[in-house]
Amino acid sequence: MHITSIGIDLGKTTFHLVTLGEQSKVLARKKFSRKQLLAYTANLPASLIGMEACSGAHFIAAAIRSQGHDVRLIAAQFVKPYLKSNKNDLLDAEAIAEAVVRQNMRFVPIKTDEQLDLQALHRVRDRLVQRRTAVINQIRGFLIERGITFPKRPANLRNNMVALLEDAEANLSPRMRRLLEGVWQEWKQLEADIDGADAEIERIASACERSPAWGRWLPPQWLRPSVTALPSARGATLPPGSVWFPSNAQLAARPDCLASASGATNICAACLSMAHALCCIG
Repeated sequence: MHITSIGIDLGKTTFHLVTLGEQSKVLARKKFSRKQLLAYTANLPASLIGMEACSGAHFIAAAIRSQGHDVRLIAAQFVKPYLKSNKNDLLDAEAIAEAVVRQNMRFVPIKTDEQLDLQALHRVRDRLVQRRTAVINQIRGFLIERGITFPKRPANLRNNMVALLEDAEANLSPRMRRLLEGVWQEWKQLEADIDGADAEIERIASACERSPAWGRWLPPQWLRPSVTALPSARGATLPPGSVWFPSNAQLAARPDCLASASGATNICAACLSMAHALCCIG
């Protein structure tokens, strides 16, 4: 039987797969572990496979794409209109299989390992900054209960913490001094960790080269763009380093150029321009 599309509902340990044929007829409903899923898809003919863009989706999508399948990630809110009846894993997979074949569907690009690393770096830094803010607010809360206040900016509190902890005249009990000393050490460690993340981000930024022709920043050579095939690129093969690029007339393979998930905005991998990727149009 001809497979039109496959939908996979992702989970932590179990994965549900629904295969659709002609006229959206359900051909198979299956449940797998991670290893079973990859073994099953490896034995399938090249197919259009859809998944929701959620935690773990980029790894599974990259693994299945390496088997020769056309894999597309869809944001969860775009799958919801195709869900029938009450929500469960198999119905979710069926809705994904129906959504992935829509010609005007918007897809999420599959991230490379380098892009996932950079995203993780920013998320770790965000968490550290939030934790630092919580530590500062906690110190202020402890001090205001003892009648000690400082102006708003964190620098005012930071510059006075050492003197405050050494001031025997301050209205602080021995236990409170020990607590504040511990929280102060935590604050300093957070500052060091944030500075380390900032330095790493600056190193990545400094690895970029500035394009003399366009005045835009080029990504480092090791930071490759993510690649998501466009709808009419199914079954086609591309040379290494090329992805599908929508011209005004038809889809054509152009080196080092990346189309956005929606296809409405073109993003050039060479200059990161979103203005119709003029630098790549001959």
